[in-house]
Amino acid sequence: MTGFRMIMRNRKGATAIEYGLIAALIAVAAIAGMNSLGGSLSTAFNTVGGHLDTNVK
Repeated sequence: MTGFRMIMRNRKGATAIEYGLIAALIAVAAIAGMNSLGGSLSTAFNTVGGHLDTNVK
């Protein structure tokens, strides 16, 4: 009976899983943000590059 109580009190595994889930959510949010921002940055750099290319020649 005391062994069962010790297992039920041990929360280290649950805490590690919670931190893992939080890290996974942060990673998914970061990837989604970078994907949406990446398209805008690509367009901006292409526009600037096009203007530089036409003005330098």
